[in-house]
Amino acid sequence: MTGIKTTGEKKLMFFSGRAHPELAEEVAHQLGVGLVPTKAFDFANGEIYVRFQESARGADCFLIQSHTAPINKWIMEQLIMLDALKRASARSITVIVPFYGYARQDKKHRGREPISARLIADLMKTAGADRILTVDLHTDQIQGFFDGPVDHLFALPILADYVGAKVDRSKLTIVSPDAGRVRVADRWCDRLDAPLAIVHKRRDKDVPNQVSVHEVVGNVEGRVCVLVDDMIDTGGTICAAADALFAHGAEDVIVTATHGVLSGPAADRLKNSKVSEFVFTDTLPTPGELELDKITVLSIAPTIARAVREVFEDGSVTSLFEEQ
Repeated sequence: MTGIKTTGEKKLMFFSGRAHPELAEEVAHQLGVGLVPTKAFDFANGEIYVRFQESARGADCFLIQSHTAPINKWIMEQLIMLDALKRASARSITVIVPFYGYARQDKKHRGREPISARLIADLMKTAGADRILTVDLHTDQIQGFFDGPVDHLFALPILADYVGAKVDRSKLTIVSPDAGRVRVADRWCDRLDAPLAIVHKRRDKDVPNQVSVHEVVGNVEGRVCVLVDDMIDTGGTICAAADALFAHGAEDVIVTATHGVLSGPAADRLKNSKVSEFVFTDTLPTPGELELDKITVLSIAPTIARAVREVFEDGSVTSLFEEQ
């Protein structure tokens, strides 16, 4: 006989950066595990130091970090944590990115532009990630940027079931805020058995976050309209789309989005909007100034925890969404 045999069992270890500790703790609770104690701090010049307080040798490691503001700091911290896990001899490393930073820069619109979403994938791979688990990417093609498995989770079941339980479905119309979200809106229509409408918009390529809405395609008069999007950043696009729906006779407008980025003037725009309710998931922390009655935040933690368990047990993440 040559070699040594072992009967060791698989071990799951769950790690978190400092960007969104509330979500990390909730996912860990759903999994029934504790977060691995981690020492992390910033040096005076802004450099980040990380050290895990437990051995990760031979473990299947899951590292969660949402790319919230200040986004570049938290991406860098996640890369440093990946490098630390790789050098700690982890058996496998799955990086969990509830909100994937730079996802909107997924292609070149004009010459001399970067494809930053690809760069982020390359950095994670180089740092040591074997697998990416993320929620509602801005475009599906980003999955192809990572040379390894990507588990793409969807918040649609959580958001759609919440809206469907509170609205008279006979008056419901699902609205895509632009042509790029029509496929997602179609899935909403199938789940809630509702008609579809589309808001046609044009964005000035030289002025970021500025949109002019032109027309509404579909019948929205007297209807309760649900605008569905993947993210809301400054709120300009979605509030303009809501105004267009009201101008075309909509009775009410509800806005849903997976990621509430909510930067810059978003607070004032949401507060002053005629939209009755904004519904997000907690892939990103909600700024304190936006804790309004019209804002509802649903937990994505159960979905992430179920996916983590499927990955760890060599199950099927796709099966979680097959009914979609």
